[in-house]
Amino acid sequence: MPSRQKVRAHRADSGRVLEQEATVRRAARSGYTLAHAGRSFRLGPVTFWIAVGSFVIMAGWSLATGTYFAFHDDVIKRLIARQAEQQFAYEDRIAELRSQVDRTASRQLLDQEQFEQKLDQILRRQSTLENRAATLTTVPDPTPTGSIRRTRPTPLPDVSPEQPLKPSPINDTVIFSVPPDREARLESRVAPASVVRLASAPPATKPTLAGIEGTIARLQASLDRVESRQTATLNSLEESYDGKAKRMRGVLADLGINPGKAPPPAATGGPFVPVTLQANAGTFERQLFRIKVARTQVERLTHTLGTVPVRKPIVGDIDLTSSFGVRSDPFGRGPAMHSGLDFRSGHGDPVRATANGKVVTAGWNGGYGKMVEIDHGNDITTRYGHLSEIEVRAGQTVRVGQTIGRVGSTGRSTGPHLHYETRIDGDAVDPQKFLRAGLRLGNAL
Repeated sequence: MPSRQKVRAHRADSGRVLEQEATVRRAARSGYTLAHAGRSFRLGPVTFWIAVGSFVIMAGWSLATGTYFAFHDDVIKRLIARQAEQQFAYEDRIAELRSQVDRTASRQLLDQEQFEQKLDQILRRQSTLENRAATLTTVPDPTPTGSIRRTRPTPLPDVSPEQPLKPSPINDTVIFSVPPDREARLESRVAPASVVRLASAPPATKPTLAGIEGTIARLQASLDRVESRQTATLNSLEESYDGKAKRMRGVLADLGINPGKAPPPAATGGPFVPVTLQANAGTFERQLFRIKVARTQVERLTHTLGTVPVRKPIVGDIDLTSSFGVRSDPFGRGPAMHSGLDFRSGHGDPVRATANGKVVTAGWNGGYGKMVEIDHGNDITTRYGHLSEIEVRAGQTVRVGQTIGRVGSTGRSTGPHLHYETRIDGDAVDPQKFLRAGLRLGNAL
């Protein structure tokens, strides 16, 4: 029974709920009625919800306005703090950018200063190399440019007194040769065009710092090549002078001639001023000093050799008809001593002095016929016999290669030829010894 009562009670409650929902739906469809002080107002659904929405909006606005005014100061403070933080961040960023700009500008100024220093060093080095090149042009080349040269200086074979001297293919010609290092000297004097352009360019057209290192490296390489050529030229000059002096001293030693006893050059003099080298002299200056000393020695030896009869006395190839030493007398008087060499040549051909000297005899001298005798110093004299004409006089100074007479057949002679003698301390010696020395000098000069 109790369960039936509960069921009936539940059904009753459900019925009342359904009735209330129906009432609400009818009221919603029919509108809302507002009563106040005995008065009632009926509102439609739309008007009701508009009013409710307006109330809700006004309430929300009031709540937001109250909240704003309640927290106004905090909001303002937070906004100001945020703006200040952003401002400080911007100022820090600007300071950092300024610092970067300053560092960049300082680095550019430093690079510009370094570039100017390097360029100044390059220009000073270029000026130094130009001065060296100008100095090199004042050093005479060891290769002679006006001396008598032999086109094919072959060694003269040893000839016994009984064996005549074979004709030697020697051609005495004056050869004017250009020194082999002349081109290098001229190149070393040419300034690198890039250096000139950099030095003379206005500031607006100077290269940017980006290409400075490459430009400077190219300039340094160009100057290195110029300096290398100058060094090679110096080494070549020093080797040439040293080798030439060594060969000259060897020839003079073989001939038994002391260079210190040679007479000094004519018309020279002046006070003695010793040559000194500065203590702070560089490698170039020291090597140049050695070259000048070697050149002085070569000049002294050349002067000495100029007084030694090492050249042949006639023009053209040698045709030796009689050598030095014992021979059969050409006029049938038995064995005889021949004190010189006989060179076959045409009548009237020029006879030349074989060294510098002074004429001591110029005239007829017994079996020599017309003869010229020249004193060369160092107790060395030469004689030229059987001449048809004499073109010098006693006491006259003659130079090597100068014509002193003409080939003939005067005196004790069987035909046109030149009788040539070399004497030391008045004693006749074999002229071939000096001619062979001349051939050696032909390889050295």
